[in-house]
Order: sequence, then C-alpha cells, then structure tokens
Amino acid sequence: MLHKIESCQHIKSDIDTAWEFISSPNNLAVITPSYMNFKIINETKPLDKMSAGQIIEYTVTPALGIKIKWVTEITHVEHNYYFVDEQRFGPYAFWHHKHFLKQVDGGIEMADIVHYRLPFGFLGRLVNSLFVKKQLKEIFAYRHQKVEELFNSKK
Repeated sequence: MLHKIESCQHIKSDIDTAWEFISSPNNLAVITPSYMNFKIINETKPLDKMSAGQIIEYTVTPALGIKIKWVTEITHVEHNYYFVDEQRFGPYAFWHHKHFLKQVDGGIEMADIVHYRLPFGFLGRLVNSLFVKKQLKEIFAYRHQKVEELFNSKK
C-alpha cells in the first residue's frame, strides 16, 4: 500500500531565486530538522546544481540515534518547474518525491508530493501509522517554517 504526503506553500520570491534554492542539494540540510543529522556523503565539493541522473548519497538519523544511509536519484528535472527524487537504497520499500514550483500572483507556489511505502507488509503499515507518517509531516512542517523564515519574513 502506497502512502501519500502533500505540502504546499506560497513563497514571496521570483521563480529563478526559488528554483536556485530548492533545486540545490546543499540546501537540504538547511530545511531538514537538525536532530536528523542530515549529511551528504558522496561529494567532496558543494552540489550547486541538480541534474537528471544525479545520485546523492547521504546519512540521516531519524530515530533512536540510528544512522541510516540513503541513496536517491534525481530522475527528472525541468528547470524552474519541477524535479523528482527517487530512493535507490534506504529505509523505504518505495520513495518517489515530486517538487513543483509555479509562478502565481505575488510570488511562487511550492508544492511537494511524496508517495512512499515501508517494507515488511503489515508491520510496515503499523510503523507508518504509529510513527513514520507523523514524522514525515513534522519534517514537512519544519521545512515550511524554514522556507517561511528564509523567503517570507524579509522586510
């Protein structure tokens, strides 16, 4: 069974600035809660641009101090419009995350749609309902807050 998380936010920005921020892998740590200890580990230099076929390997510590390696591939990129990351190795049986930007009156609409499935059948569904879905919603709430601070709190 696939689960779905959606998030949408208005950003007071132009499309180029919003795209530059959201499509830079370097900014993932900025918009991820610090307790997750997000670290890109497969690059020795900053990743400024995202491109289709790009592999990003990182570690996260989602719970109980357990460090997890996660590998995603950027499968689709349309400049200033959207990109998709898909898990290749990691904690999910399936992970497909679409990031969209759209010019609207007064700025940009940023939307995320994540489809995911945990391994282990019934146990995975139970863990999702008890823990994972709540944590993912908290992570997206944190991202919303950080983007709000970075883009919408400017005077």
